[in-house]
Amino acid sequence: MPPELDALRAKPRHGESVAQRAGRVVRRAIASSPAAETAAVTQTAYAIQQPVTTGRQISVTSIRGGAGKSTVAALLALTYAHYRADPVLAVEADPALGTLPHRLGAREVRWSGTDLAQIVDPSMLITDLTGYLIPFPGGGWLLPGSQGSIGTRLDIDTYRVVMTSLRRYFATTVVDCETLPAEVARTALVTTQARVLVSPATPEGVAATRSVLDWVGGLHPGMLPTTVVVLSHVSPDSGLEVRKATEHLGIGGATVLPLPYDRHLAAGGAIRTELLGERTLQAAARIAAEAMNRAVSRGPGRQRPGGGGPGAPTTAPGSTTRPAPDTPYPSATGPAAPPPTGSTAPGPGNSAPYGGHPAPAGPYGGHSGPADPHAGPPR
Repeated sequence: MPPELDALRAKPRHGESVAQRAGRVVRRAIASSPAAETAAVTQTAYAIQQPVTTGRQISVTSIRGGAGKSTVAALLALTYAHYRADPVLAVEADPALGTLPHRLGAREVRWSGTDLAQIVDPSMLITDLTGYLIPFPGGGWLLPGSQGSIGTRLDIDTYRVVMTSLRRYFATTVVDCETLPAEVARTALVTTQARVLVSPATPEGVAATRSVLDWVGGLHPGMLPTTVVVLSHVSPDSGLEVRKATEHLGIGGATVLPLPYDRHLAAGGAIRTELLGERTLQAAARIAAEAMNRAVSRGPGRQRPGGGGPGAPTTAPGSTTRPAPDTPYPSATGPAAPPPTGSTAPGPGNSAPYGGHPAPAGPYGGHSGPADPHAGPPR
C-alpha cells in the first residue's frame, strides 16, 4: 500500500463497541466458568500446535469476490504464526491485485510467486529463501502473488513449482486462492491437505456455497471431511439463521463455523490483532484448529494418535536440532492463551501480536540478515 494512501484511512477502530466490551465483562463476572473457558482454550491450542511430519498446506477460496477470503487467509496465517513455533508461510495465489499483503501489513513487494518459481532450487536453505519473502507480525513469512500491477498471471505450472518446492521448508502453509472456478483454485482444492471455503453470511451466499460443496463431493467424497466452511459476516445484521445455514452446508462431513462481524476487519487495511474483538479472535482460533485437524488427520474422525492432545510430542523452545525426515516438526511447548484484546500493538520490538510469548528462533527461522527471523525485513 503506497504511503500516501494512508491519509485515506480513518483511525482504526476496535472490533467491538464499548457497550459490547462492557457487557462481556459483566457477563464474565456473573455467569462465567473459568474452568470451562480454560479447557476450551487448551483444546484449541493443542489442535493448532499438533505436530506434523510433513508440510501441511491449507487452501482458502470462495465462490465470489467480497466474501472475506483474503481476510480469513490472513487471520489463519496470523493465528498459526502466533501459536506454532515452526515456520509458517502465507502464499497469495490470487495475482489479480489481491489484498493479502495489505491485510498482513506488507509495506513493499520485492518478489512474487512467479519470480520465485524461476530461481527456487532444491539445494537452497530456508535462510536463502526467506530473503525473497516478506515477514509479517508473529514470525510468519509472506509470498505475494504479484507486484501490484494489473495483468500478472499465475499459471498452473508456476503454482505447482512454488508449492512443491516450498513445502519441505514450512510446516504450515496458508494459500489465498483465486475465487472459484478459476483454474488455480480448482488445482489447490485437490492438492492441499485441507481447504477452507469462505461463504458470505447471506442466503444467496449459502446457496452458491452448497452448490460448490455438491460439486466437490462429486469430484471425490473424501474431500468434504477435510473442508471447513466459514460463514463470514460482513455486516452487523446479515439476517441469516446461522443454525439452519449450518445444517444446510454441513454435508458429507464438512464443518461449518461462523466468523462474526468485526468493525476492525470491515474497515480494511492491515489487521491489528490487538484491535480485534474477542469473539473474532476466538472464532479465528477455532477455524485454525479445525483446519489443522483436517490437514493432519485427513478427516474429523481420523485424529492422529496423540495429535492435538496433552500428550502430543513437543520440542523445547530454542531447540537447534533439525527434525529427521520421519519426525514431526517442532511444536510449541504448551497451550497458548487466546489472543487477548488490548495487547501490545505489533511492531519491530513485539514479535507476538496477540500478546503471547514470541516464537523461539529455531533452525527453520531467520534469514540472511538478522539471526532472529522476527527482528526485521529480509536484507
